Amino acid sequence: MKITNIAIKTKTKNYSLIIGSNIIKKISKILNSKKINFEKCLIVIDENIPLKFRKKLIKNLKSKIKIVHIFKVSEKNKNYKSINNIHNILFKNRFNRDDCLISFGGGITGDVVGFSASTFKRGIKFINIPSTLLSQVDSSIGGKTGINNDFGKNLVGSFYQPEIVISDIELLKSLPKREIICGYAEILKSSLIEDLKKFNFLNSNIKKILKLKSPFIEKAIINSCKLKKKIVEQDEKEKNLRKVLNLGHTFAHAYESTLNFSNKLNHGEAVIFGIKNAIKYSFDLNFLSKKNFELIRNHILKIKLPNTLNKLFKEKDINKIIYFMKSDKKNSSKKINLVLLKDFGKIKINYQISDLKLKKFLISELNNKNL
Repeated sequence: MKITNIAIKTKTKNYSLIIGSNIIKKISKILNSKKINFEKCLIVIDENIPLKFRKKLIKNLKSKIKIVHIFKVSEKNKNYKSINNIHNILFKNRFNRDDCLISFGGGITGDVVGFSASTFKRGIKFINIPSTLLSQVDSSIGGKTGINNDFGKNLVGSFYQPEIVISDIELLKSLPKREIICGYAEILKSSLIEDLKKFNFLNSNIKKILKLKSPFIEKAIINSCKLKKKIVEQDEKEKNLRKVLNLGHTFAHAYESTLNFSNKLNHGEAVIFGIKNAIKYSFDLNFLSKKNFELIRNHILKIKLPNTLNKLFKEKDINKIIYFMKSDKKNSSKKINLVLLKDFGKIKINYQISDLKLKKFLISELNNKNL
């Protein structure tokens, strides 16, 4: 495939998102063309990345002074300790603001490294090389960084834009199917936010996309990235419009937190459940037509998830789920804010729901065998 260059222009920084196949070997050329200069870099590498890709990145950074740190990826390691470990390496090796911190990994790695970059000496150069489908279509774009704490997911963090994002589609071929489904959740979400045409493309080609067939996977990635670019440029710090990107996420983050980030449920799977919940509640409120509800629900059924909500949670877990939903950073009142769907491309971003109504809804959802 040809290299795609998506220019992202925010109030705090303009940068490029480069999408292509086998472009890690061109990284020095890409950085030179974008005038991104530094003498030394710390490369934080996701432990799940195959050795051949690690070697390729290190080799093709050529004359740069390179220090490598392998990051053991898990939601439980998305914490202050991991930030401190990275900071200590930077301090011990006398890094300054003109040097660079590079993330080479999935969304967890990008969040941790991005937050480390934003807080080291109040900001060091940061380059993101996302290695998973989820991170390529979602977390690497828009400058959100963050870590988890006892109160929930991503509650401590910053908005910090990178110097550049380099998405190499070749990396996706090393991923297990479950990781591809994880990323597909965000691709689906983007189509619902954008329009029926984008959804129909997914609906017609879901099997090809999940099998990473060209040019379907490339088009799906580029479509999602262009939507997120458009939204981030208008609302960099999630004051209003950017909240549409949280469709399904208030439920999803609470599910992950309730399970204490167990590998029984990854982020994308949680988002798919969250989207199911959001469209069902939208339908219950007569926001979403029966035709569109069934169209989306039937599409989701084509995604073969390893678990169901009613296998993961029991009624006794509902109070805990609601507790984490109330801790969600998007809430601005005593009630919980939900992002709901009125139609393809039409999102209601601040629907407030009481604890009692939410509890009744979650009970009915857990009793739904299709979930």
